[in-house]
Amino acid sequence: MIHPHTELQFISSEIGYGVVATKFIPAGTITWVLDKLDREFTPLEIQNLDPIYQNILDTYTYRNNQGNMVLCWDNGRYVNHSFNSNCLSTAYDFEIAVRDIRIGEQLTDDYGYLNISAPFKGVNEGTKRKTVYPDDLLKYFKVWDKKIEKVFPKISALDQPLWQILAPKVQNQIEKILKKEEPLASILTNYYKKEDTYH
Repeated sequence: MIHPHTELQFISSEIGYGVVATKFIPAGTITWVLDKLDREFTPLEIQNLDPIYQNILDTYTYRNNQGNMVLCWDNGRYVNHSFNSNCLSTAYDFEIAVRDIRIGEQLTDDYGYLNISAPFKGVNEGTKRKTVYPDDLLKYFKVWDKKIEKVFPKISALDQPLWQILAPKVQNQIEKILKKEEPLASILTNYYKKEDTYH
């Protein structure tokens, strides 16, 4: 489930639609949570679908660390890529704002941690990285971990509309991490290690 203070907007003919903040979202806010309505498809299930459904899943899903494709039921599927994304995925099936997100600003992910099956060129943002590769998570996890570590302690101090959507186990893990009773797991946990089996 995407943060409630967002809406779908047309961005440009090059980018298409994107998810935009309707209120200020401070760094440390949980911006998306994998919820009970999101649907997970195995490679075999996708193989057995008609091409029209396969094309939809190819466009709107991400691959989890089990190699399954996850389809978000709401506007979360429209969050665009950025090489300097303002949201990052965590090892706990939720995303967090790694910097303040202003009203009217897009919420963005770095698709480099979504286990893509083939490289693609991103929109030129003036960054050194121009292409997203399937193994980007192996290359950049330490950079992303540092960004997450910096804002994670703010979780308990902020209004978190999506807190109730988190599984009780995840809520407990967050509380233990904030109390320094257990370490924060790396984003590398999300990496899918095996070869893609259906493309």
